[in-house]
Amino acid sequence: MVWLILGLILFIGAHLIPTFPALQKGLTARFGLNGYKLVVTLPSFAGLILIVYGAVMFRGSPGDIQLWTPPVWSKHLAFVLMFAAFVLLAAANIPSKIRDAVKHPMVAAIMVWALAHLFANGDLLSLLLFGAFLLFSVYDRISVAARGVKPREAAKGLAGDAKALVGGGVFWALTLFYFHGWAGAPLL
Repeated sequence: MVWLILGLILFIGAHLIPTFPALQKGLTARFGLNGYKLVVTLPSFAGLILIVYGAVMFRGSPGDIQLWTPPVWSKHLAFVLMFAAFVLLAAANIPSKIRDAVKHPMVAAIMVWALAHLFANGDLLSLLLFGAFLLFSVYDRISVAARGVKPREAAKGLAGDAKALVGGGVFWALTLFYFHGWAGAPLL
């Protein structure tokens, strides 16, 4: 559990830097833009490795206690929510009406991803991992709005929506049928 928590602190901590504009500006002034990116990337990458390692080590251990038993329907809801999360993730980098409507689809995708997994799982590992990401994404969304961060250019037409739906759907299916099982948590 220690590795998981340390990984979450490093990963989320690095991603919190942009929510403090004065800190971000100071780091950029001190290290330059590329140095600032390194200051964010290195702990993020190390944190991601520790999150994965910590989750693998903690899953199924005596400390990973079951806190509640999710109802069967919550797993079905998670499949639907994850489709939405993958579409939002795709829309984050594709000019689309979806991106325009959601404003910050990457943050929304993390929220939906975390909620879906909290609905479907009742163990301590899930609460720590997905709860941390849910709290971070809610904070980040509020911070983005408070800082007045504007989304990129508006979409023209519906081609971007089709790309986001198809791209998100493909990655959702790959995750459902392959990647999740490869990661040691088969869904089907």
